[in-house]
Amino acid sequence: MSITFEDLVKVNKDIRTVSIKGKEYAQVNDRVKAFRKLCPNGTITTEIEEMDDGVVTMKATVADEEGRVLGTGFAQEKETSSYINKTSYIENCETSAVGRALGFVGIGVDGSMCSAEELVNAITNQNTPEYITEKEQKVLLRMLEKRNLDVKTVFPGGINNLTPEQYALAVKKLEKISEDLINENEAANG
Repeated sequence: MSITFEDLVKVNKDIRTVSIKGKEYAQVNDRVKAFRKLCPNGTITTEIEEMDDGVVTMKATVADEEGRVLGTGFAQEKETSSYINKTSYIENCETSAVGRALGFVGIGVDGSMCSAEELVNAITNQNTPEYITEKEQKVLLRMLEKRNLDVKTVFPGGINNLTPEQYALAVKKLEKISEDLINENEAANG
């Protein structure tokens, strides 16, 4: 069974939307329900395309009962981009990819291609500062350890909430401390 334009118009009328910044967006769960009405035996599959250093790229594929691909969607999430992503960035990425794939099928796109969840996540990420990676945190910890400095004394708020700009300044200051220590040792021994 193939999906007709009339079928899409009918299911799209039943999809609830939420208003975000004056525009209507469909939620992914409603897009999935609409797809199940259109293709009860169709499939939605997801796969991780790439996952490296806290960033995941996911692909979703929507197919009809005969296995014909109706739409694909990709999404990418960064583990440190928001509070929710710290524990659920893979799940958020999967949901976004599914929403986009269903959008390309034509489900829930009367208002916008992106889903409500995808837009909220994008807005949150724009308002949430980017923090340094675990690798950068380890570099700072090693630098502090080599200089016999206590993390809590130098960074009372901890190092896991440092922005890249703060990290760059911290590294410069710690390198300067090293130079000063070397110069003091040379002066004392020289």
